[in-house]
Amino acid sequence: MDHPIRAAILPDYGEPVIISEVLLDNPGPHEVLVEMRASGVCHSDWHAITGHLPLPVPLVLGHEGAGIVSTVGAQVTRVAPGDHVVLSWTPNCGVCRWCLNGQPELCDRANASAVNGTLPSGAQRVVWQGRRIHTFSATGTLADFAVVSEESVIPIPPHLPFDEAALLGCAVMTGVGSAFHAPIRPGDAVLVIGSGGVGLNIVQGAKIRGAARIIVVDPSAVNRALALSLGASLVIDPNDDDPLSAILDVTHDDGVDVAFDAVGDPELLALAFNATRRGGTAVAVGVPLPNVNVAINALAVVSQEKTLTGSWYGHSFPPRDIPRLVTLWEHGMLQLAPIIQRRYGLEHIAEAFDDIASTRGGRSVIVWS
Repeated sequence: MDHPIRAAILPDYGEPVIISEVLLDNPGPHEVLVEMRASGVCHSDWHAITGHLPLPVPLVLGHEGAGIVSTVGAQVTRVAPGDHVVLSWTPNCGVCRWCLNGQPELCDRANASAVNGTLPSGAQRVVWQGRRIHTFSATGTLADFAVVSEESVIPIPPHLPFDEAALLGCAVMTGVGSAFHAPIRPGDAVLVIGSGGVGLNIVQGAKIRGAARIIVVDPSAVNRALALSLGASLVIDPNDDDPLSAILDVTHDDGVDVAFDAVGDPELLALAFNATRRGGTAVAVGVPLPNVNVAINALAVVSQEKTLTGSWYGHSFPPRDIPRLVTLWEHGMLQLAPIIQRRYGLEHIAEAFDDIASTRGGRSVIVWS
């Protein structure tokens, strides 16, 4: 245990997040020590704090990060010290049924790591108050350094700013990936419910795919303005209008071709389904609370041939998809900087979580100078 560092720790559900000194092990075989330079603050972290996402505690929070490789463990070949990297919270194994089936985001090993709060090897590299504690989704990016699996580190070019790069690890990958894997065709009408970090990137992904009309529903004026700047053609404040009526009016009662729920609320997922045209597709992207159900009209599934499906982490394979996202950014087709509305030091993590609780819009990012 050679590395005394600071980390954002959730001691228990419902308790305040604290910044505390911890001890961090050296990386083991196939593991990498990353000096964190930026970490986005995501709703999934907030769900862990509230207990809605029942991860084991105490827990080092954070899963959307970028940094510099400090040292590598034995047998690491993917990166070297000094490399700039984005971290992926799905370190897929490549050999389980889901990986071999072309669904690495559903990897057995990655899922077990997330549920158990460990690295894929089963190791726990963080020691707090004399005992080993858990990390969020095999990453724990809200810390000065993180030990992660080799499969979690994706090299990026040095000219990509760390705060923007961090977003690629979750919000951008999830949002753009969801749009890229949905049946959007040039000229389609698309609905995005919720335009936070993920929803804004669904908007960007739909625009890149050639959607002609992108309708966004969000109660936040900041998020609605951001959505318009990133490609939305119409925004709806659900506090002022009935969203379904407004959507049907603008689509001449046909509905949209593809609809996304980026919030994770069962009523909003039902709205997405109801707002799709005959033969259309509704995609669940936002993460709902465990054990909640959604009510949809069963006859519409059959008689209108509607599809309701899900998208986990944008159906992504980060070693393939993060370089593609970087290329889109380099060519001006993907914007990252506008999504970042606030930057904080790690000591101000409570303010960053207040931003989520208060729905202040955009993304808050923790940065290290």
